Amino acid sequence: MNYFKTGLLLAALTALFGVVGFLIGGTGGMLVALGLAAAMNIFSYWNSDRLALAAHGAQEVDERTAPELVRMVRELSQRAGLPMPRVYIIDNPQPNAFATGRNPENAAVAATTGILRMLSYEELAGVMAHELAHIKNHDTLTMTITATIAGAISTIAQFGLFFGGGNRNNGGGLIGTILLVVLAPIAAMIIQMAISRSREYEADRIGAEICGNPLWLAGALGKIARGVEQIPNESAETHPATAPLFIVNPLSGRNMDNLFSTHPATENRIAALIDLARRMGLGTAGGNVPRGPWGGSQRPRGPWG
Repeated sequence: MNYFKTGLLLAALTALFGVVGFLIGGTGGMLVALGLAAAMNIFSYWNSDRLALAAHGAQEVDERTAPELVRMVRELSQRAGLPMPRVYIIDNPQPNAFATGRNPENAAVAATTGILRMLSYEELAGVMAHELAHIKNHDTLTMTITATIAGAISTIAQFGLFFGGGNRNNGGGLIGTILLVVLAPIAAMIIQMAISRSREYEADRIGAEICGNPLWLAGALGKIARGVEQIPNESAETHPATAPLFIVNPLSGRNMDNLFSTHPATENRIAALIDLARRMGLGTAGGNVPRGPWGGSQRPRGPWG
């Protein structure tokens, strides 16, 4: 997705916030809502990384506490031409990962303990490269702001049920307010998903280029999707607006490319990566493992501790 289309979708999300305010409190409510949206955007800009990391209980690690992971991220960052991001681990059995931060100079990547145990070294490199691609594309700020506004729309719509239902000037009385409570969050979710899903394909492609082999990420996506189907993510269920930040939707293992999916279907992403591997002249199964950025044949090393 290009920046122009992303800008339009973000504008639509902000406008929806204003419409919700108008339906609850008229012109004054609209102005308050738009002012609140601006304030939230400013707050998200400066605090996007801390908000997402705190929501999932992420703990920062270094070369002493997680040496292989930190060295991997550092070497991939160098290949991507990016500053070294902060590295976090989330104590969560579901295999997943995300990136956050307002810009490449203030970015962070986070991986769950589940993904560290499940993936091979190469597969994890593909995942970290994907997250670095989001940082390189400045997706992390866009998605955090989107998640913040979408979550706020749901909240303010709920307030409208209690404070606007009896207001004759709110555009529809109680029935209108109930429709608002139901439809506004759905509309916000549709816009949020449209932004998120389009960016995943681009991050997959750039991430594959960063790590050097699209098949590493393809293999990782298959394992993560199966893990998500079997293992719930309680922190993501508590903070569903953060779901688009993750490499695979943490809320559901149903890989359907429908209107309400936070991510493209995993099988479609894998197919695109396999096609990219063919165009790069790489085999799709068996054979020699290509040399990675770590100076040798990088065969799987087994589960991470």
